[in-house]
Order: sequence, then structure tokens, then C-alpha cells
Amino acid sequence: MTNAPPARLFRPGDGALPPALTGRVVQQRVLSRCLGDLVAGVAPPHNIVLLGPRGNGKTALLQWFRAACAERSVAVEALTPHRIASREALADVLTPRGGIARWLPRKVGVASLGSAEWRADGPVRHDLTRALIARCRKKPLAVLLDEAHTLPPDIGGDLLNASQQVRADAPFLLVLAGTPGLPDRLSAMDASFWSRLGKGLLPVGRLDDAAAREALVRPLADQHVVFDADALDAVVEHSQRYPYFIQLWGDELWQRRAAADAARIAAARRGGRRSRGRTEHYAADGARITADCVAAARPAVAVSVADYYQTRYRELRAQGLLDAAVAVAPLFQASADATATEPELETALAGAVAGDEAARFAALAELNRLGFVWCPPGQTPPAAWSAGIPSLMTYVLEQAARR
Repeated sequence: MTNAPPARLFRPGDGALPPALTGRVVQQRVLSRCLGDLVAGVAPPHNIVLLGPRGNGKTALLQWFRAACAERSVAVEALTPHRIASREALADVLTPRGGIARWLPRKVGVASLGSAEWRADGPVRHDLTRALIARCRKKPLAVLLDEAHTLPPDIGGDLLNASQQVRADAPFLLVLAGTPGLPDRLSAMDASFWSRLGKGLLPVGRLDDAAAREALVRPLADQHVVFDADALDAVVEHSQRYPYFIQLWGDELWQRRAAADAARIAAARRGGRRSRGRTEHYAADGARITADCVAAARPAVAVSVADYYQTRYRELRAQGLLDAAVAVAPLFQASADATATEPELETALAGAVAGDEAARFAALAELNRLGFVWCPPGQTPPAAWSAGIPSLMTYVLEQAARR
């Protein structure tokens, strides 16, 4: 049946593009400008780094950009560190042996690349930069690397250096996505990388209120399902405007709505002939998300959220950061938008972290890396720190009290 509603509408936790990518106008605008440069045959003025805690939609943004590149005939290599676990693997992915002869000018053979030589059983030496320039001159290329915070330093250094050199001669763009630990990892590979990044550093945090609502309302409206105002308020509040939780809520409500429709159809069939008015009444009931729907869905969502929080709680304990997390959590309990300055966090950590100021700063950096607290890049001190997810802090306090 071609017009049947989709079995799954929302996409929690699989890194797929959500049914409505909302609240990322700034990031999409910068990525679109870079894509325009590639289409024009020139390298963008900077690479891109998408930086933020887990579950905020960095992978979804990469998926959106990948589709945008395909629409405009820009080649894409979508990678994760496990695909390029060695320098040879990096070279094979970006400049595969079968493609080099095709990309090079007719008068230039493979042997004339100097250090780029092959034999039947694999590469002997591979000049990644020269080969990549040859490829990009034939067709613009965007390399999208997810989970970049796990990139091995030697391979990452090769990639950053090649990117800088290739972009000077050919239309090439490198897009990296990673957690807040990514800056330290990249700085260890190339100290000058950040000074060349400019407007390419794009934070990806929780959604604002309007974007969170749109992420829920728009996909359901496309399926002729509407939210009651109080039901929508409750879901946005429970989701903490955290993209992963928004998808959890949307999926649970969608599945319950589909099950309710199936039950109504079955009841109508068992009851025999129904009046036209009664059939329309069933359809109208099934096309609304009410406060009762939200109340019924909440226990199922709570199980998924608790499992997620338990994993995060174990991470804090394993990293020896539980006392630090407990110390800073009360600063963010006032509201979902509560913020704290770095001096306030330092003061809160003073009683929980043994050692000097450097030890407290290291603890704060680790909490940031894990996404427990979050400070968007590019802010000047005193920076405004926020909770990665406010309700996670409540969970951590409750668990720590039971120790």
C-alpha cells in the first residue's frame, strides 16, 4: 500500500537523519557556503569541525551535508577512524589505486607521481597529497570524518597536513565531527590547525525551545497527526531539548499512535457495520497526541533514558569523576537553561578534587569531554558553562546518594 504510514518515523540513536533537522541553521549555512565553493571549483576558506556532546546530532548534520553534496555532484568520502586504522588504509580510501590513473592527466603516468608507486600486492609508497590533488582537480571532494576524537594521532596528522596542502591547489573540504575532547586530540597533531579554522568551528549543543517543538511537530503534521498544546509542553520538558531524547519521545508516541489505529480498525471490523460519522470519530481520535498519550508513553521512555543515564553514570565512576560531577551538579539545578561561570565551577570543585588549580581544571575538562557539562567553543572568559543534560545531573545525584 503506497500511502501507508511509515512503520518508523523518528530515528533515536542510529545516527540517521531525523525526519526534521531543526535548530541547526547556523551550521547548515556555513556548510552550504563551503559546498558552494566546492561546486565553483575552489577550496573553501577553512575546514569544518562540528563539536559537541554525544546525542546532539553531529552525525545527523554529516548525513544532511552528505546528501547535499550528492545533489550537487560533489564527491564524498564518509569515514570513521576504524576505516582508516593505518596510513595505508587512509591512502587507499582517499586515493584508491584503481582511481589514480583515471584522475591523472593523460600525459602523466602513475610512475611520474614520484613517491606514488604500486605493485600487484599493494602500495609500496604513497604520496597522499599529490594523489589527492589529482583526484580533486578532476572532481571536488568532501571528506566527512565522524567520531574524530578517536582518530589516531599519526593518521590524523597525515590527514590534517594533506588537507592544508590540497586545499591550496584543488577544491577539497575536510569536515570533522567529535565530542568536546576533539580539540585536545587535534592540537596534539597540528598546533596551527585551530588558527586556520576560523568560522569553521561549529558548536552543536541542545536545541532551543522552538527547534525542539518543531522537531516533534513537523514530522507528525506531515502524517496528519497533531499535538495538543499541553502534551507538546510536557514532551519538550521531559526531553530537556536533547535531540536524542526528542527522537525517543517521538518514536514512542508514533508507535503508540500506530497501535491505537490498528486497535480501532480491529474493533470496527469486529463490530460489523459502522456509521460514517463513527468512522470519522475514530480517525479524529487517532490523529491527536494528547496529555493521556504522553502519560502512557512516559514509563517506556523512562526505561530508555534510565539505561542511557546508567551508562553515563558508570563512565563518570570509571573516570574517577563522580565526586566532581556531584559537586558541580547543584549549580545547574535551577532550570534547564541554568549556566555557571568557570570561577563558580572552580569554587564548587575545590572541595571535591584533591590537588591544585590544575587538577580542578583537568577534572572540569574531563567532565566537558564526557558531555556532563558543556561550554560552546569560541566564548571568552568568564565562559558560560551549561549542563550537558540537566536531568542527567539529577540522576547522578540520586545514584551517588545511594553509595
